[in-house]
Amino acid sequence: MIVKSSKEFKSAVLNKLGFNEIKKENYTLYTNKNTPELGYLISFAREGYYNLGIADYTIPENFSLSFANPEHLMRFGLVYKGITEFKIENNPVSSFTPSSFFVIEKDLKGHQKWKKGQHYHGTEITIYEKYFTEVIKPNFPNIIDFDSLIKNYTYTYLPLEIVEIIHQLQSLANKNSLNSIYLESKILECIAILINEITKSPENAFTNQINYGNINIGNNRIIKLTSSDIHSIQKAHDILSKNYCNPPNIENLSKLVFLNEQKLKAGFSKHYHMSIGEYTNHIRMTIAANLLSTTDLSIEEIAYKVGYNYSANFSKMFRKTYGKTPLQFRKTK
Repeated sequence: MIVKSSKEFKSAVLNKLGFNEIKKENYTLYTNKNTPELGYLISFAREGYYNLGIADYTIPENFSLSFANPEHLMRFGLVYKGITEFKIENNPVSSFTPSSFFVIEKDLKGHQKWKKGQHYHGTEITIYEKYFTEVIKPNFPNIIDFDSLIKNYTYTYLPLEIVEIIHQLQSLANKNSLNSIYLESKILECIAILINEITKSPENAFTNQINYGNINIGNNRIIKLTSSDIHSIQKAHDILSKNYCNPPNIENLSKLVFLNEQKLKAGFSKHYHMSIGEYTNHIRMTIAANLLSTTDLSIEEIAYKVGYNYSANFSKMFRKTYGKTPLQFRKTK
């Protein structure tokens, strides 16, 4: 079976999960009343224009899908749990681990696998070409053309402001308080933030993930990044993503990916637009914010889950990141 649109892809996955559609006032719930333990998918949509999906489900059986989707669309969001294995046409098999992500898709062809027992938890916003051609461009004709970004390349980065918006949307959805006007306003805000990120400087998080180039060290030393270096840096990123609670230090990480410490640190900052320490903290704080928004776990329990032995240190870093203590953050959600 080859699915030929994002709608067909979604329908095929839901069918494999055994989920049924339940229409609500502001959203659509997909779940199985006979096996609620498998979880759910919640969809807030303006049909054909955009969709907000909140997923928390477990795979009941092994399955795979092939796809050949000509659609031009933008997807971004947060994956809190779950590893996705996929192969894009003319590329090696890849896997996607918990992280933020951003991708422009067009003429996407490939194959994806799911394994029994895997659990997926994440939030994703999809914006279709129709929204840009009918809503954005007629009113804002001089915005950046997203055709300038490479297609079918998954950037494992989102500006912190967008991460916070996604947390807000998920929190409101959990309270059944998310309405269509507020959702659309936040989608527009996300687009504005992305445009600003891309246009503010030739050296930005997105271009740096495409153009490997050179790194200036000090005043007169240049380090050249090879494709092998990029592979090692990406491997370091995956190791940190999986071991954010107890990440290896720079020396050990360098040995694990066979790349010297200086090139690893400089290359990681150029490639992901943040230092190794900032990235580890980014994951920890993203997961902590989600737990604060969606669970009743104590601050001490959440601190421990994201790798802090002392809740005071966790609270200090959380406030530095979000401008609020964990308790203040929870009260506003």
